[in-house]
Amino acid sequence: MVIHVVQQGETAYDIAARYGVSAERLVLDNDIQDPDSLAEGRALVILVPRETHVVREGDTLSSIARAYGITVRQLFRNNPYLSGSDYIYPGEEIVISFENEKTGNILTYGYAYPYISEDVLIKTLPYLTYITLYSYFFTDEGELNDIDDMEVLSKAKDYQVLPIMMISPQDIGRDSESIFLQRVLINEEIQNQLIYNIINVLRAKGYYGINFNVSYIRPQNRNDYVRFMTRLSNMVKEAGFNIVFNTLSLNTFEIMTGIIYEGIDYSRLVQYIDGLFLMTYEWGNYIGIPTGIISFDKIKDYVRDMAQNFPPEKMFLGIPILGYMWELPFILGVSRGLAISSSSAVDLAKSMNAVIYYDDISKTAYFQFITDREYIVRFRDARSIIEYLNLVNEFGMNGISVWNIMQFNPQLWMIVNAFYDIDVIDA
Repeated sequence: MVIHVVQQGETAYDIAARYGVSAERLVLDNDIQDPDSLAEGRALVILVPRETHVVREGDTLSSIARAYGITVRQLFRNNPYLSGSDYIYPGEEIVISFENEKTGNILTYGYAYPYISEDVLIKTLPYLTYITLYSYFFTDEGELNDIDDMEVLSKAKDYQVLPIMMISPQDIGRDSESIFLQRVLINEEIQNQLIYNIINVLRAKGYYGINFNVSYIRPQNRNDYVRFMTRLSNMVKEAGFNIVFNTLSLNTFEIMTGIIYEGIDYSRLVQYIDGLFLMTYEWGNYIGIPTGIISFDKIKDYVRDMAQNFPPEKMFLGIPILGYMWELPFILGVSRGLAISSSSAVDLAKSMNAVIYYDDISKTAYFQFITDREYIVRFRDARSIIEYLNLVNEFGMNGISVWNIMQFNPQLWMIVNAFYDIDVIDA
């Protein structure tokens, strides 16, 4: 695999010829809108096929997969444009494998909203082990909201992707959440009601397990939290559901200061949960400084500290793929970052004739442009994704989780597919 940074005046055809790959494939793999006009500084992922198959009359995806000893899911991963397609055509070239060597196996977990488009969903599902929908919120009386999730759950099962029920405190703002959570953690009657409601949803909707998500736990409640997670895990598993995950979401300040939830008995927690998700707190429009602007070494330190407290083979590293556009001058506590996908960021740079640069300290791509006002955009490109995956390898982590999969990110999944065999868990 090669990461090529576009130089001024280069076209997709120039770059494809340089590396001996199909220009059509390069365009599809990198979601290039105009092959003749590329944003300067854009990172492109180039994978060289090792083995291909030219479709013959009567071929099907299943027959091709059997002939080469691979799965149809792997065909979709190697050829994402095939996902959702009912037909293949004689003469069409399908990639069976790529030249690069895999580094091992990985579990992948994607976060989505229930209204994810079907096109994006079916392109992404072949790359996923688990999917979760954001979110079932609980009140401080132990009640749960409902979400319209049945279509997504049905489609996930068609692709052998396990749906996991995400459970979060009622959306009342981060400042109030820890106080809200405290009431639940110290009241066994509320806990019983909440767990009863969770198990009912698991049974009714066909989820395979749960992911309990919190953004902050007050120090005086951290032992209470471990006791609650122990009860929750035991009762969910006694009800016949074998997967219990836990998400801890940190914001920029917590990562910069090295906060790792001191006081949590990780040695006890690890006995009762099947995976811990390390997520950075970046959600949509954001007030404050997103993690994309801090030193990547701080994120690495955070992962290293957590790996000393929790078995890394049960850890999932969060890969946040949203970028942010900020109006300048930046005013702390006032400026609002507008979320933007990496593909949209690249398209915006091109439309504004802006050069994309790469910040090796934060491991993010960025550019500036001026209209009636001045803006800066920071986002994670293919180079950033590799840095996160290097952390997974360095610390021997179990998998990755992606916030979020509402838009198909071809470069992310190309790289993951190039590095790893993605595990499928039998239901």
